[in-house]
Amino acid sequence: MTNGKRIALLALGHACVGLGVIGAFLPVVPTTPFLLLATWAYGQSSPRLRAWLWTHPRYGKAIRGWHEHGLISRRAKVLSIGAMACSVGITAWLIGTMTVVAIQAGVLVLVAAFIASRPEHPPAEHPPAESMMTKPPPASPAASPLITPPER
Repeated sequence: MTNGKRIALLALGHACVGLGVIGAFLPVVPTTPFLLLATWAYGQSSPRLRAWLWTHPRYGKAIRGWHEHGLISRRAKVLSIGAMACSVGITAWLIGTMTVVAIQAGVLVLVAAFIASRPEHPPAEHPPAESMMTKPPPASPAASPLITPPER
């Protein structure tokens, strides 16, 4: 990677972290999307800064969940979709032009559908099918650890 590209990616990462910090205090500015973009930029330019975000005590879990499984917590879904609905209401109140409100509402409905469709929990871990086939079945019901023989 060229030094110029690395500097540009570091600058992008720093800017996104700055916007994410602002978003932590202002409800209008989203935090997590900026931190996800910063994680990507740092992943390209600075493994140390990426690890810092990845293990951050407050945002690390959400960042790892998104990168590993595409997760969005229920709280984040409710807050983001609620903020989108409020923004459409505020736009209707301030601007009043129904064309603008309809376009904004249409776009935000699509974004809200995407957010709502994301899983909230990682998928359950299942052993691969081939590992189940390599283990021989128990010789008898008494040999199975789940089935205890009747007492005599």
